[in-house]
Parts: sequence; C-alpha cells; structure tokens
Amino acid sequence: MATTASKYPQHYDDDEDDDDEFEDDDDDDEPSRPLPAGSAEDRLEAVLRRLTADEVRIRVHDVAIRGCARTRRAAAEAAVGQDLARAATVPELLRAAAAAGERLRRLGAFESVSITLDTAPPGVPADARGGAVVVLVDVTEARGRAAGGLGVFANTETRSCSVEGSLRFKNLFGYCETWDASGLLGLDQTMELSVGALIPRIGPIPTPLMARVSFLSEDWLKSSLREHLMGVSVGLLSTMNHNLAYNLSWKTIIDPARLSSSSIRDQLEHSLLSSIKYTYKIDQRDSSIRPTRGYAFLSSSQVGGLAPDSKNTRFVRQEFDLRVAMPLGVWNGALNAGVAAGFIHPLATGSAVSISSLRERFYLGGNKSLVCRLGGPSSLLGFKSRGLGPTDSQACAPKNSENAAPSSPELDALGGDIAVTAFADLSFDLPLKPLREFGIHGHAFVSAGNHAKFTERDIRRFSVTEFLKTFRSSAGFGVVVPTRLFRIEMNYCHILKQFDNDRAKTGIQFNFSSP
Repeated sequence: MATTASKYPQHYDDDEDDDDEFEDDDDDDEPSRPLPAGSAEDRLEAVLRRLTADEVRIRVHDVAIRGCARTRRAAAEAAVGQDLARAATVPELLRAAAAAGERLRRLGAFESVSITLDTAPPGVPADARGGAVVVLVDVTEARGRAAGGLGVFANTETRSCSVEGSLRFKNLFGYCETWDASGLLGLDQTMELSVGALIPRIGPIPTPLMARVSFLSEDWLKSSLREHLMGVSVGLLSTMNHNLAYNLSWKTIIDPARLSSSSIRDQLEHSLLSSIKYTYKIDQRDSSIRPTRGYAFLSSSQVGGLAPDSKNTRFVRQEFDLRVAMPLGVWNGALNAGVAAGFIHPLATGSAVSISSLRERFYLGGNKSLVCRLGGPSSLLGFKSRGLGPTDSQACAPKNSENAAPSSPELDALGGDIAVTAFADLSFDLPLKPLREFGIHGHAFVSAGNHAKFTERDIRRFSVTEFLKTFRSSAGFGVVVPTRLFRIEMNYCHILKQFDNDRAKTGIQFNFSSP
C-alpha cells in the first residue's frame, strides 16, 4: 500500500519492523535518540512506524476513488465500505485500507488497486479527533470484458466424447457484475446448459445478488435410466465464507427401455425439489490446482421439501470436507490429505416416503481429481461413476432370436444415504527442467471410501465396524498437467480392495478437473 506524507509519495511495508530503533533505554537520564540520519524515505518510514505503534489519532477528511471509466462509482464505493472514513487511528486506517483493497481486487473488474494516504488540503483544520488526512483510491480497470473457451474432451470411462464451451462477460453494465453461460453436448445424448449472473453488493443492497438457471439431460452409466432436470438457484446471502441459496428444480427420471430394477421403478416419476442450502467455506491453500501449504474446510447443509407437493424430496442433507496441504521441502514436494463425509435423512415418515430420493443420494467413483474438488464425498479413483455400493439387478432384455445366448442382467446403482471418503496425495517435481517450467509434475496417491443405506429400518442394524471393513480402496501414480483453469491427470490406478458387483478396473485413467 502506498502512503504519502505531504507532497512526497512514499511506500510503506507492513511487514518491516525495526525494534532496535524504538527500544527504550534503561537509563531515564539519557535523552531520547534523534531520528537516524538518512534519506527522506528512511525518515518517513521511521515516523510511520512510530505512528502505528503509538495509536496516533487522525480524522479522515475525504475518500476519493479515481480511475473508474466504465465502472459506476456506486459499485466501487460499496466495495470500499465505510471503515476507511470511520478510522480514528493510524493502525485502524491501515487495516481498513488493506481490507478495502482486497475487496476491490475480489470484484475482478480491476487489474490493479492502489490506496494512498495524503495530508488534507490547506485550510482543513485539525480538531479534537486528530489531524486530517485524505485517502486516495486509484484503480486500473481490466481491459477485456469478455472471455470464453471451447474444448473437446474424451471420457475413457464411458467411451464417449463431448464438446464443452463457456462464455463470460465482466463489468458489462458497470456494476462489476459477472454474466456467464456454459454448455455441454455429448455424443451419448448428454446435454447441459447453464446461465447465471452475479452482482456484487451495491448501495442499499445488503448482499450480492446471484441467480442461475440450468438444464440437464443425461443417461446414467450402465443403466437404462435417463434423467431430465430443470432448475433455478437464487442467492439469498453471500459473503467471503458464507453462502445461503434457494433452489427450485423440476426433475424427471424415466426408463424408456423398461429395464430398471424394482428398487428404482417406484421413483420413476416427476418430482419438485424446493430447498434451502447453506454453505460455509474457507480455503487458505496457496493454490486450488496444486496446493503445497494451507488448509480448506467446507460444510454444506440443505433442507429439501419446502414446496407443498414435493413427494419423495423431503430430506435433510449434510456434508463435510476437510483438506490439508503440507510442504515437504524436497523437490517442491507436498502432501495433500483430505477426508469427506455426508449423510441424507428423509423428513417424512412411513414405509413409502422414508426412502431418500434417488437423485439426492451419494454416489462414489468417477475420474475427478482428488485434490481440486472441495464439495463432499464423491471421487474414488479406479472405480467407475456410480460404480460401488448397493445395487439391484435390472430386468432382462428380450432375446432377439431363439438361439441367442441369455445375457446377464445389468445392475442399477442405488447409491447410499451415508458416505465417507479419504485420500492422501504426494506431489513432487519431475527431474526434467522443461517439465518443471510448465508446472508439469508427478504424484502418487491412495484413496478409500464407502457408502451405505441408512433408512429408519437400516439404522437399527447399522454397524460401524462392518462399514469400515467394507471400505473400497485404490492406489496409483501419474503425471499432472496444471493450467490456470483446470488440472489434467494421467494416472495408473491399482484397485486394492473391491467387492462383488463393484465396477472397477486396474489400469490407466485420464482425469480432467477444475477447482
């Protein structure tokens, strides 16, 4: 943060501290030492350190924001807040300036932010509250308003290909707002569309405004089921760590081939989900793509069934996710470890409605990165999507001819009401310098997890010991290609423990994940 005294601009570093210059001498008779001789910058910094140590009182005469061309002044003023104007001492002013600068940077509309403290103009007298100062906030607006991307991705698990695209507009109308749209079109008839807007807190609006409309249509892997989902999400409260949102979605699960198992057939209908979701998230890691130090924690609580006719979607869902990254000091190595858990419990009672919704249950497996994603239990490398846990046999498809050999029925994944996953990932630099320059590195990992049914009938016979004994696990190693937006992994996975009906395979696996 730049700090100016009179008309000579100087820079002040909060981290510098020279205790030797301010130690009081034990001899009271010795006169105080004068300021050290040197440059004007050295003398000014010595004065500033004494001001911050002695709680010198000041009065902020004005806060001026300069550099806003496209950005509306109200948007920048809301980010700066009132703490600068209310500061009564130099330490309070420095803390308020640092916080205001961080809020302006998080808006994403400015390339640089500089806050300067200056003396008040001539003629502005000091009063009982202290000397008058002026705070100058200089911003440089980002040059590009639009950004987009288009990619073609292959999924070795489903042997399918998809085209994904995204488009984002920033500060289009001058409120530091973000407009984004994304879409996915897969050759397996999967389609996903999403449009959203985020407007930061402005003027009398107490919280940022967020709204998103989405549409999803997909086939469940190794199943005859097809799912359609249309929904809207509206943010009610959003701060740095807290988020409260209302979700309303209309979903349909159909079985065109009429091969679904009896456990799933009862849930093949339309349903309306109306829910409130609260999320607490703190992420102190130095990077979400390749973390080397810090920690992250997420807690998500959701209450579904607020609409009058929600059918099988009245539930309480809770998820926890904890991540820790520790540097090793060798080969830029780091150890990442995490544990995630979640459970869902129906609110209604009775044999027919005490079963959790098929869509809201936990499903483990898939090829998502263990390190990037922070959002509850899901990923378990080496196992296919919805590839472990309770299953039920589908109905046998009719034979095309009398001589055709009977085929074994496929299995429908039923998911679980309680799920736990854990992992450890050791990352390290590769010996080749060109790879290190591009951030390409190696890693070795181990992951484990399990989920189970947890209905009213199952609670009485649920055994923690049995749940731990049936944990599935895998281990492997691979090469990671990190980019600014996502992380690509090429891994060799070895299944350490699996059970009958689990869909898992030892071999090479490609993972593509975004934070």
